[in-house]
Amino acid sequence: MPRRTSLGQLQGLSELVHLPQEDWLPRQAAHQQRVRHYSEPYLARRSAGRKHPVEDFLFTYYTQKPGQLLRWHAGAGVVLSGPEAAERSGWKYYRPADDGERAAAGIPGGTAAVTVDVDSFLRDRRPAVEFAAVILAGTAGRPAQFGCFGLHEWAMVYRQDKFELRHEYLQLRLGSEQTDQVVEDNRIRCSHFDAFRFYTPDAVPLNSLAPSRENQRVMEQPGCLHANMDLYKWAYKLAPLLPSELVMDCFELSWRIRTMDMQASPYDLGEWGYPPIRIETPEGKAEYVEQQRSFAAESQELRARLLHELAPTLQALTLTGARSLSPEGAQ
Repeated sequence: MPRRTSLGQLQGLSELVHLPQEDWLPRQAAHQQRVRHYSEPYLARRSAGRKHPVEDFLFTYYTQKPGQLLRWHAGAGVVLSGPEAAERSGWKYYRPADDGERAAAGIPGGTAAVTVDVDSFLRDRRPAVEFAAVILAGTAGRPAQFGCFGLHEWAMVYRQDKFELRHEYLQLRLGSEQTDQVVEDNRIRCSHFDAFRFYTPDAVPLNSLAPSRENQRVMEQPGCLHANMDLYKWAYKLAPLLPSELVMDCFELSWRIRTMDMQASPYDLGEWGYPPIRIETPEGKAEYVEQQRSFAAESQELRARLLHELAPTLQALTLTGARSLSPEGAQ
């Protein structure tokens, strides 16, 4: 059996950071408070059987559950020490710090110390890391497009009377006939497969692009609201390699983008307190593009941060080349 190469044995990839308990516990508490601001209202609504068209989305569309988001991670290359760190030895993708890491961090014997098990994560999730890196870097390197005007949401309800209603508890702001007319009067140019796949069958041929799962890595572009919301998806899928503060920065950006996306949608959200962005008018289109440009710039900054955090891991994958970190890593 070939000898497995440990990331810890690859020199020059990153410097070890040590956080004693008095330093990391306040960060954990601040993160949990930040998460609860969003998660507790959602959990209360779910318990009461109520829906919210804007504020439920990040907890229902994406696979990360509130309890998972609540867990704070310092990220790869960080050793956490102190009595409270011992619990993390039982967490997935964590391990006790080895003797060399403890010595480098100056952690005395008998003190619990843990770190993210990057080797184990990559044995299980290497394809996910590589795909996320391709999407993030590719999207960051393309020019942003600002001509969609949020019409993807309108295409999802185009001629919906013929098909299953998408959000049966929401009313269309302009009614079905005028909503369909807006779709027909505008050029539809969605580049994001995970929006395009929810089009009604009659709307599919109206899209000037043909995004698919297969061409996703070359179609994603930084002006797309849904591509920018998905920064949260890539961030949580890479936990615990990434610091939770960065994951929550992506979450909160996605939250604000979802708000704007639904304001520009064909739905009447007045009773929820969301005034419409009337993209069927020139003024509404201008308002949409202004916000879209702002979100695109903010998203590019987050992409850069995500890629920076991933750089040591990606460098390790490059150095190991075709040799998987373990036999399982080739699957």
